[in-house]
Amino acid sequence: MSPTAGTFGAIGTTNTILVTEPETLEPAVAIARRHLAELDRAVSRFRPDSEVSLLAARARRAPTEAFVSATFAAYLEAALRVARLTGGLVDPTVGSALVAGGYDDDLDVVRARRDFHQTRIAGVPHWHTVHLNPSARRVSVTAGTLIDLGATAKAHAADTIAQLLAEQLPGGFVVNLGGDVSVSGSLPPQGWSIGIDDAHGVTRQVVTSTGQAIATSSTQRRVWSVDGAVHHHIVDPRTGRTAPAVWAQVSCAAVTCLEANAASTAAIVLGDDAPAWLEANGIPARLDAADGHVVRTTGWPDPLGRAA
Repeated sequence: MSPTAGTFGAIGTTNTILVTEPETLEPAVAIARRHLAELDRAVSRFRPDSEVSLLAARARRAPTEAFVSATFAAYLEAALRVARLTGGLVDPTVGSALVAGGYDDDLDVVRARRDFHQTRIAGVPHWHTVHLNPSARRVSVTAGTLIDLGATAKAHAADTIAQLLAEQLPGGFVVNLGGDVSVSGSLPPQGWSIGIDDAHGVTRQVVTSTGQAIATSSTQRRVWSVDGAVHHHIVDPRTGRTAPAVWAQVSCAAVTCLEANAASTAAIVLGDDAPAWLEANGIPARLDAADGHVVRTTGWPDPLGRAA
């Protein structure tokens, strides 16, 4: 029996749930919607009533601390773990840098402006200035910190929802949150076929997952104009500036979607140094250059889609 799919919008992107048992699709989508609504209330930069926004308002001029929800604590803990794993290449404290670069509202609003003139480069406090006590759910940050979990929250949500579905429903599942893909439960006989799409929706390759998660980070999707030049949403924490668009997109495979996304985002930040870094860390990856050529690291399937 072919998998059944349901698609819906949430957290600023298009999300798809695939199930092997058709009767589980409706409850699976309901579980996903419910979790993403909780996530949005906790960590959205674009909601003035979110926990992230309220914490940033309190930290505008002085260090502050707050008790947070279980959802906020879990997602911040995941982001800090990614920061450690990547040596700070993926950092949850780049929020102020994104705002200074024009990404201060939903992308449709940002794009609707004629142009944005950048007047300053915001400092990045860096992840080690954020302190989280997970058991007490207590967070402290330095003055001027705006936490942005855009680099990790979607991927961690894919993992979390996939786990919830496997725990609560029979069958197998694919959770695709805007290109961050996690799988759980029983596998179809031939595994899951996952398309690697470019920013125009063209499928560049189809790979087979037998349990691996796949994440793609792009410099072509979330873009807007700054002083007449195109900028994207991935910031290099080392400079506070938009990372150079050496790669149009990078796709990585890992045990979890969180780890795959950490690698793909770090690769965008690293630019020309990304292939060597990915190889050194044993991460299968496909890197699509801005000029169209493709680089693959060890373990990534060839362009015909054969498994590595």
